[in-house]
Amino acid sequence: MSLVQEFKDFVMRGNVLDLAVAVVIGAAFNAVVTAFVSDIITPLIGVAGHFNFATLTYTFNNSTFLVGLFINALISFLTIAVVIFFLVIKPVSTMNERAAKKAQRPTPTTKQCPECLQQIPIGAKRCMYCTSKQKK
Repeated sequence: MSLVQEFKDFVMRGNVLDLAVAVVIGAAFNAVVTAFVSDIITPLIGVAGHFNFATLTYTFNNSTFLVGLFINALISFLTIAVVIFFLVIKPVSTMNERAAKKAQRPTPTTKQCPECLQQIPIGAKRCMYCTSKQKK
């Protein structure tokens, strides 16, 4: 197999394509959340104190620190973390727990005869103890 063919096989794997899509969607989601935080959340927080975080700066020894932009970025990070936790992590965890519970339950191989109450194989048509006909 040639090197080009190996590279093509690697790129066309589902994992690589899924990762590429996730990165693109993540970048778009980041832009939306950042705009939401800087354009809606931050001004709402500033309404209470009539304050805009984006213009908050601190100057020390002729160096300007953009503290407001840092606060916006921090709020954006926390918002993204909350959204990912509640919309991705919690549902996936719940699905995994349900799947684990379902996997733990063994498939029964026997059933109880309604006539004599003995355990018989699940596929039996007649009870081996009392010979009563079994329902399917």
